[in-house]
Amino acid sequence: MSTLRALARVRAQYVGRAERVATVRHLHLSDRPLVLVPLALAGEANAPLAALVGTAPDAGRLLLVPQPRNRDQRFAFAAELAGIVLPWIDAHRQVTEAVPVDRGKDVRHRYVDAPQVLVPNPAGVTFLRLFGRSTRFRRPDGEYPVHPSVPVLGRWLTFFAERAEYPGSAALLAMTEALTLHWATGQSVVEDLHLPALLGWIDPPPGSTGAQAAARAEDPTVCPPAGPATDPEFDNRRLFPAIEAYAAAGDDADARRAAYAGLAGLLRDQLTPTWELMWRGVALLRDLPAGARVAGRWAGDRDAFTGFAEHVDAGGAPQPRRDGAVAAAQKLHRLERALTSYAVQRAYDDPLVMAEYRLTGEAFVGDVTLADPTRVDDTGKRPVLRPRIQLVTDEPVVVPVGASLYSPARPGQKAKVVFVTPADGSKTEVVLELSGGMGRGLTPSPGSVPEVGERLCYTTLSDAFLPAGTFPAVEETPWTHGGPPVAAGESTGDDADAVEEWA
Repeated sequence: MSTLRALARVRAQYVGRAERVATVRHLHLSDRPLVLVPLALAGEANAPLAALVGTAPDAGRLLLVPQPRNRDQRFAFAAELAGIVLPWIDAHRQVTEAVPVDRGKDVRHRYVDAPQVLVPNPAGVTFLRLFGRSTRFRRPDGEYPVHPSVPVLGRWLTFFAERAEYPGSAALLAMTEALTLHWATGQSVVEDLHLPALLGWIDPPPGSTGAQAAARAEDPTVCPPAGPATDPEFDNRRLFPAIEAYAAAGDDADARRAAYAGLAGLLRDQLTPTWELMWRGVALLRDLPAGARVAGRWAGDRDAFTGFAEHVDAGGAPQPRRDGAVAAAQKLHRLERALTSYAVQRAYDDPLVMAEYRLTGEAFVGDVTLADPTRVDDTGKRPVLRPRIQLVTDEPVVVPVGASLYSPARPGQKAKVVFVTPADGSKTEVVLELSGGMGRGLTPSPGSVPEVGERLCYTTLSDAFLPAGTFPAVEETPWTHGGPPVAAGESTGDDADAVEEWA
């Protein structure tokens, strides 16, 4: 936890309300997200019990499994969920746009929009990941046939779960993580995983403090758990008797319908409060303006969506159960690059995020007091434009002479530290030599060089392109790491897939 966030938590506790730790929204919000609130049966491995699904606050559809231990009912639930999710996904595949590649020499096409799934918390993401793993290898024929849509649903759920691991992706979002990215509460990080308590701090009822609202949210009879786990007291006193009543109905159609209706009403009552909180969270996030670089990250999600949709259309294999050594190394490298880029982009978009780096000495803010915009360096083979500016700051400057700095105001321009000189009192004078982002000639483009009087932030964080690493081909790795004779991670699609346990 950063110093700034820790201070925000202390202040939230003092004022009785969550404190904003972001001035902009750092994630994309779809105009039509799919909100999915799942419940799982306690004591079973990822056994679906119910889900409330929909794309509008007044359009939630309840799906349930009357007997979660029944394999056929589980896959009937999966088929019913697929009947909702797959057409919704296809609705995002109607329009494409041309994207220039290879410096405009060629174009590729991607969808202008992509689906976005919202779940209450990280446990909901885990539920979808396991649910996808449990369904993507199933077959519509053979010993354990399922509806043809079930394995397709499993592949898409796995896609969303994998995107949730990608820093900056908004394809699958946990509402608690989305909210804590922008607000700091006066409770612990663990307590922030409880959506009712978290929203109690962010948006408490009139006349209540965040602490009071969070305390009320801890009562499961008032605010049921946001899933997928249920309250043990609810399980023992209400849920299991309702499931047993359905099982005891046997072949009596009237008794079965009555038991089903009772169970459906019980589960809807458990899911509806979380459903309403999810849309309340969406409204709070929509009130924040989107950061400047959010659209670029969403474009990455649209690229991934387009690529995976084409892979499915072409009859490509399901995602492997385990990545091979090379694939795992490549994935880890992509995640590390994305994490670095995401941190920099958030700081460039948001002065509150950049303030965390100012506290650690990785950035400072100063006023331009001198500027030589037409300075030319002719010590090399040919003269080059190298303006210099002087900033005066009252913040500590711990970067050494020769270090490269960047400004969010002009991200394509690099500044080299030439001098760092203590001035009067606590002030420091910093002379920077600029390169890039000023045009091709020896005269800078208008506005490309900071002018006297500008207040600028400079940081060691760079938003420049990060080149991809180089990895060997699978066939060039030893057999101990997935090379010949058998490539690790390949899906054989054998009969063992169909008989695997649900989890």
